[in-house]
Amino acid sequence: MASAIDDNNGADQVLAVERDHLANAREFLRLMREDVLSLPALAGDRVSEEYLKADLYRRAESLRDLPDAPLFFGRLDYSAGAPAPSIGPGDRDETDEAWHLSADGFHIGRRHVHDPDGHPVVIDWRAPVSRPFYRASQGDPMDLARRRRFGFSGGQLTAFEDEIFTAAGAGTASEHGEHGQLSRLVIEEIERPRSGSMRDIVATIQPDQDDIVRASAVDSVCVQGAPGTGKTAVGLHRVAYLLYAHRERMSRGGMLVLGPNRAFLAYIRNVLPALGEFDAEQTSVTELISAVPVRGADSAGAARLKGDARMAEVLRRALWERVGERAEPILLTRGSRRWRVPAERLEELVDELRERGVRYGTGREMLSHRIAHVILSQLEAAGETCDDRTHEAVRRTSPVRSAVNAIWPKADPVRVVFSLLSDPGLLGRAAEGLLSPAEQAALSWPRPPRSAASVRWSAADAVLIDEVKDLLERTPSLAHIVVDEAQDLSAMACRAIGRRCTTGSVTVLGDIAQGTTPWAASSWDQLLRHLGKPEATLEILTTGYRVPRQILDFASRLLAQIAPELAPATSVRQDPGSLVVTAVQPSGMPAALSAACADALSRPGSIAVITADGDTSGTAAVLAGAGVPHAILDGEADDSQLVIVPVSLVKGLEFDQVIVVEPARIAAAEARGLHRLYVALTRAVSRLTVLHAEPLPESLRVSPAVAASAASR
Repeated sequence: MASAIDDNNGADQVLAVERDHLANAREFLRLMREDVLSLPALAGDRVSEEYLKADLYRRAESLRDLPDAPLFFGRLDYSAGAPAPSIGPGDRDETDEAWHLSADGFHIGRRHVHDPDGHPVVIDWRAPVSRPFYRASQGDPMDLARRRRFGFSGGQLTAFEDEIFTAAGAGTASEHGEHGQLSRLVIEEIERPRSGSMRDIVATIQPDQDDIVRASAVDSVCVQGAPGTGKTAVGLHRVAYLLYAHRERMSRGGMLVLGPNRAFLAYIRNVLPALGEFDAEQTSVTELISAVPVRGADSAGAARLKGDARMAEVLRRALWERVGERAEPILLTRGSRRWRVPAERLEELVDELRERGVRYGTGREMLSHRIAHVILSQLEAAGETCDDRTHEAVRRTSPVRSAVNAIWPKADPVRVVFSLLSDPGLLGRAAEGLLSPAEQAALSWPRPPRSAASVRWSAADAVLIDEVKDLLERTPSLAHIVVDEAQDLSAMACRAIGRRCTTGSVTVLGDIAQGTTPWAASSWDQLLRHLGKPEATLEILTTGYRVPRQILDFASRLLAQIAPELAPATSVRQDPGSLVVTAVQPSGMPAALSAACADALSRPGSIAVITADGDTSGTAAVLAGAGVPHAILDGEADDSQLVIVPVSLVKGLEFDQVIVVEPARIAAAEARGLHRLYVALTRAVSRLTVLHAEPLPESLRVSPAVAASAASR
């Protein structure tokens, strides 16, 4: 390896040349953005003009330079005589070999940049030519002669590191070799202190992650990822890749990123914009499906039942029970004659539509057309000439409309769910053979509200309402959905997501060991069936790049109890000082906590104090009394260096330093408390401090000698 740290003239000269290239690239990017901003929005009408203005604005935003982020992070030099590589969308013709043999090589960055003549100066990391940056090895150099990585401080280039892929270079260290060794610059980028929201990982994507990122657009993928394996980043970079490789299809069909809560969404919100992508919506499952304001909460038992897949059939029965039989025939007067549709014929029409399996709303519409068709057949048999206008006129007559309303009444999804939960008789009929009497009693409201408008709907209720909406009218499908922390989805929530990608694909991200809800998935096969994607490919990430081995080993002691079928994650990073477990006297906890926070604040990076949900205010009072600056995470991301985080909100987040207070309280607070504790213990990227006055859960108890041995490994 060669680098700027070598402090020799050759390295200094290389750095000088690369810094000039960076300066030129930033100038060319500025010119590209100015070109877009100078384009007039000329269109044939005002609506088209507004769409064009919005498109030009998004294009200009994607070309905005980020002064604190490197415009490129790597360079590829192909071997002499190597075939012209495929450049990809937006670049020059891949058959033009004149430029690709340039002495400047390919500079790999977050977005494509070209000079005023159209020659590429920086190649997008998603282009086919960039893939060897992530995949080449000494065993398979992929036609490379050299791979160069750059080190940056802010937006300034500070170092470089070369890997040579020649006979002379064979034996130089690979960036990801047999023993999981990463290059020095990759390690430095991973360990770089952070504050605020999540960063992209384009400079550090590893081969196993790259396979998932670049998977086919038509393939659904499920990622079982242990803590620190980068599954969330992989999902977001997959969105960016699909928008690059299949722009028209994804933009036309729509892309969606689903997270568990607002805190998580705020944490990831800057990743896609930093990659120049603005066309993917990011929201939570509750916000996606809520047709009613969610202001209430269910008991664990009621929420589990409402999330059970059996509720889909219960709701279907409750809705279709509204369709009845017509006891009286239809009598329609036209001119001097009266036309009759017998009740038996009406019953036949209804049975036919039921057997076809049409949606409720569609069936209601079709029934009016079928009745009109029966009457028009009689009119034509009597010698009257009929056309589409006659058909529509008959369909809209009062007798036909009255009959349709009586046989197949309109339905509102909110009122259907309201009726089901407030009427034990309806629930009993709909749930017969599906739910036991005890389960029905747990679902029924003990004191039914006066109206649907007065109900304090829960998140589980919103999922039921969404199911009924789809029974009424088909839910439109998107091109691709990425759903994170999927292990916590109920079967009914999976159905809600699945019907939004029936003709598209999905990327499912999660970790069975981190399932904390009472209805958490026990297997990915089961969850994928509820999503309607049983054919999805399961990818398993077990190599941690972000969490030190000492922290992972400590947290993984819980796996034998919470997920014995999962293998413990391994980590490529070791830091003997990354784990500190301290037992204190109850009276000494405030002082110990204040001291741990003060020590953490002396280091750069973000800090989280994770407590049981009920202990948040008490912890805040302790820190306020000690004069420790802090904020409380209550659903939105906070830019404070030190935040107090209720354990229920910490899933999916990462911090440089984490202080977990009283693990036993977290474990005892709920049925899946050990799962919740596992999540809390794996949020630290650099340092984990565990403070406890109460005894640790049994799996985490260890003698001082063993703890010292583990910390030194």
